[in-house]
Amino acid sequence: MHRSLIAGSLAAALLSGTALSASAAEYFDRIASFPITLNLPKDGDQKADTVAEIITVSEDGTLLIYTDSPRKALGFIDITDPANPKAGGSLAVGGEPTSVKVVGGKAYVAVNTSESFTNPSGKLVTVNLAERKVAAECALPGQPDSVAANAGVLAVAIENERNEEVNEGAIPQMPAGALVVASLNGGSLDCAALKTVALTGLAAVAGEDPEPEYVDVSEDGKIVVTLQENNHIAIVDGKTGKVETHFSGGSVDLKNIDTKKDGKIELTGSMEKVVREPDAVHWIDANRFVTANEGDWKGGSRSFTIFSKDGSVAYESGASLEHEIVSLGHYPDKRNKKGVEIEGVETGRFGNDNLIFVGSERASVVAVYRDTGATPELVQVLPTGIGPEGLIAIPSRNLFVATSETDLHGDGGAAPHVMIYQRAERAAPAYPTIRSGKNTNGLPIGWGALSGLAADKAQTGKLYAVTDSVYGGAPRILTIDATKKPALITGEALVTRNGAAAEKLDLEGIATASDGFWLASEGNLEKGVKNLLIRVDAKGAIQEEISVPAELEKGAKNYGFEGVTVTGSGADEIVWLAVQREWADDGKNAVKLLAYKPSDKSWSAVRYPLDSTDAGWIGLSEITAAGDRVIIIERDNQIAEKAKLKKLYAVSLADMKPVKLGGELPLVQKTLVRDLLADLKSGNGYVLDKVEGFIIDAAGDAYIVTDNDGVDDSSGETQFLKLGKL
Repeated sequence: MHRSLIAGSLAAALLSGTALSASAAEYFDRIASFPITLNLPKDGDQKADTVAEIITVSEDGTLLIYTDSPRKALGFIDITDPANPKAGGSLAVGGEPTSVKVVGGKAYVAVNTSESFTNPSGKLVTVNLAERKVAAECALPGQPDSVAANAGVLAVAIENERNEEVNEGAIPQMPAGALVVASLNGGSLDCAALKTVALTGLAAVAGEDPEPEYVDVSEDGKIVVTLQENNHIAIVDGKTGKVETHFSGGSVDLKNIDTKKDGKIELTGSMEKVVREPDAVHWIDANRFVTANEGDWKGGSRSFTIFSKDGSVAYESGASLEHEIVSLGHYPDKRNKKGVEIEGVETGRFGNDNLIFVGSERASVVAVYRDTGATPELVQVLPTGIGPEGLIAIPSRNLFVATSETDLHGDGGAAPHVMIYQRAERAAPAYPTIRSGKNTNGLPIGWGALSGLAADKAQTGKLYAVTDSVYGGAPRILTIDATKKPALITGEALVTRNGAAAEKLDLEGIATASDGFWLASEGNLEKGVKNLLIRVDAKGAIQEEISVPAELEKGAKNYGFEGVTVTGSGADEIVWLAVQREWADDGKNAVKLLAYKPSDKSWSAVRYPLDSTDAGWIGLSEITAAGDRVIIIERDNQIAEKAKLKKLYAVSLADMKPVKLGGELPLVQKTLVRDLLADLKSGNGYVLDKVEGFIIDAAGDAYIVTDNDGVDDSSGETQFLKLGKL
């Protein structure tokens, strides 16, 4: 459905119920990001798989301990100085660690040693933290998945997980799971005193095959255990092992959600009676606990729920958190069965605030809520590494920590990171740097993958952006109010061809025209997509599509148009296009800046010299006219600690003298304007690889924006940064 650019009355509108409280003066900001690859042995394979899944902390709050299942080890991070975490090495535990909990000076580690799904086994390993050595081991009656301890009670969920390739993953699949409980007398564990609590016959769904997923122990020794695939929850007395009560996880009706994997974020779908199938669970107080309703077999309600101990629902988030995530540009369109997939929860009391932390695996964020005893108040949303799994609150030090379990570093992507956040009095949180308001239907404007910027010629801080091929089903022009903090996306215009959404476009650049916009669409020969210069009116309707000359198209590669800008006016108007990487006729280390003259429809070009690199490739991401020069983003394709080149270069317009195609093209000279690495590190996360948009507004202030790839193999984080006057 076509939507015109929304008027200024919406510019100040935020999602109802999600605006930060004016009375809240304390927020978390990220202070450090630790790549766990630093814990790989120096003489080992530096591309080996490694993850940080479940995390805990020493009782003095200075040592983080996380499970690394691919390496069958625990990893350690010294956070004596939390802003400068240090690698603490690792410890092999003789199997796949699935969970870990610290009590006193010991870490209790649940370890999976199963030979198969039908012959599961495991052990509980005690690690002496002072010596970083295994002190003892206890055999477990199956495959463990979660361990928790509190009030002298230790609990282990024995999942005995199903084989998803058997009978399409349906349960029952024996053997059944169970709960193991024990007393920690003076911090010691007696293997002979481990007690197995049967959980069979409780759930209405495959009651003969309970699959306990997650456990937590309250201050009075009560154990809450989720049976995820069974969509069931049980409360067990930790001292006697008696099941005190149990109940269904229930279901949720969802409205105004995106349900199709079609390259669009359209909150027009609905789902009825979606079973919660809760994963992580944490007590809030002695009478309430919160569940992360990830789903696994049949369910996943995209939500979190606060239950009372008797099984009644005290609060259900429904689609509210998902809507907030859409407004932050973190919605994963390619994961629509379970949406943002809420997987982790944590609680902690910070000063006078009882806080609830809710992690979204697919959106790569953690939402922070203030417990009110009724409807919790959303305080802020934190960006994490890809696929947050482990969450740990450290109130004694005003810290919160999140892990990420998605490992892409072996393929050149981001490694799993442990991110550290500190709570302090602030005017506002540092993240997000950009978000959206509502559309005409009262729902958040969906966005992501921002790949080019343009500025209104008259109005300060009024910018435009385009979304790239991630949203190929709905290419759009977005209007941004950069005078807001965070910057606010106030409107959207669908790019249309003959009244319908324009297909086969990969919008990478935008520039203002006298009657609308010029757009640059990047070609991909493998997918039959051409490099196109497109002229649209103010509502996004295509007026003209211009292909490059046939002789130039022959040498075109997949890395085509990446930016567009305009110099001159009238008969002297030139539309400049930056080509990202070398085409067949370019040779090495130089790319074309193409010049199109609308008055006579002629093409010409100059050559631009590229920096060199030892890893990956170097290319252009943007071109912007600025007075008597053009400014160009030149970057490598590297991420995190591998990123070396993210720069703004200037070329004098006096040097931009294009000649007709087919002959020798002049090579322009470039001058460094700004190294962007410091700017990209300012959020204390890892350096994002795709800084793709740059513009100078009507007041002369410069802005950059990163492309989050539509949360596809990405953390979803977008950095929209004001650089000021250059």
